[in-house]
Amino acid sequence: MSAEAEWSAEAGATGTGASKVDLLVLGAGPAGMAAAATARGRGLSVLLLDENAGPGGQVHRGIERRAPKDDQDSDGAKLALALRNSGAETRFGATLWAVEPGGKVFWTEGGQARSIVAGRILLCSGATERPVPVPGWTLPGVMTVGAAQIALKTAGLIPEARIWIAGQGPLLWLYAKQAIDAGGRLAGIADLSHGIPPQALRQLPRALMAPGYLWKGVTWQRAVKRAGVRVVSAQAVRAEGDGKLQRVIVDDTPHEADFLLLHDGVVPNTQVTRAIPGCRHEWNAVQACWQPVLDEWGNTTVEGVMVAGDGGGIGGARAAAHAGRIAALEAARALGRLTADQRDAEAGTERLALRRQLSVRPFLDALFPPLSAAAIADDTILCRCEEVTAGKVRQAVTLGCMGANQTKAFTRTGMGPCQGRVCGPAVHAVIAAARGVDPAEVEPFRTRFPTKPLTLGELAALSQ
Repeated sequence: MSAEAEWSAEAGATGTGASKVDLLVLGAGPAGMAAAATARGRGLSVLLLDENAGPGGQVHRGIERRAPKDDQDSDGAKLALALRNSGAETRFGATLWAVEPGGKVFWTEGGQARSIVAGRILLCSGATERPVPVPGWTLPGVMTVGAAQIALKTAGLIPEARIWIAGQGPLLWLYAKQAIDAGGRLAGIADLSHGIPPQALRQLPRALMAPGYLWKGVTWQRAVKRAGVRVVSAQAVRAEGDGKLQRVIVDDTPHEADFLLLHDGVVPNTQVTRAIPGCRHEWNAVQACWQPVLDEWGNTTVEGVMVAGDGGGIGGARAAAHAGRIAALEAARALGRLTADQRDAEAGTERLALRRQLSVRPFLDALFPPLSAAAIADDTILCRCEEVTAGKVRQAVTLGCMGANQTKAFTRTGMGPCQGRVCGPAVHAVIAAARGVDPAEVEPFRTRFPTKPLTLGELAALSQ
């Protein structure tokens, strides 16, 4: 019997001892907050799980603890307030680690494992940063822009030392502006993008349907340059130092540095969806990533499991909120709280707004294509956990390794604590380039439950 058939056969047969809820939402980012509030407004019981200490996700992290500073913060504050006022049950510091047939979900909270059966499951897992494997990126002092942004939002850590940023994409410029606005100083930015390619210009008229998005990017760049931050157009970057970062080499020019922040865009977080049997994924050639196959309402290929927000394809915070509301209305229909006609009528404005927000994506995707995997030097580490270099992965390909999962047997790539979360996109890209095939032909890492580390003590709590 196939995994898909086993899932269907077991549906409704598990979790008889667990409590129940109409809709379980994973993730309290824009999509999750909007979905939970919308579902409660349609009479569904809702349980929202999130690993963080409060709502917001990455883009609105810590929004309840600080005054809004711009339109993005205002959006987050409104979403968080609507969630709090909705009556949805929220559990923060909760880590989901398994989803079983029949809608049974397991998570750990306060050192104890818990479970519940959900009529519908909505995964709003958001995005993860695409890795930027450059020589020396494992040195202490090298981190991602996203990690620096978390430190800024949650702990108020303002950059004051010799800090360089290298990479490309909107988040790079957003963080630089946020850091400067907070009183921080940056030594320089190595911009690894390459101007505006013709394919991006062809998408510009469509992108003008959401002019505010484009204008934000322009204002971020202008603010950073007005602050006196040195911006260098570069082809390559590497980090050097004796036991810690001491220098950043931009092309062939050395710069003293205490920290280097890397960024090359974001990709959907599919750790959970890839572990669910029968949940199909497809290769997004434009965004160069795998994403779950979804219908227009956010339904996956597994009955009862849905996805909204960047976890189903990168669209940004406002698009994620609209997608969350649309998925919540579909959940209400599936659970008999709305008719299809009622769902369609209520979702009309949300669907229109979602299309408008997504109109800018083709331009941004063409403007910031992922950095070339073929350019990664053989001695550059890809898998930080197991210290596997790009050269070892390429050597495995010459020995017959066809996909990311086989590299585990050849090199232990992806078998460390992060389970391929960090290195997965880079390993996949290097294999495709080494084989000379379309990345869609290369299998990504498979994930299995539990998707997060789990102790026997936590499991024992399920029997109490």
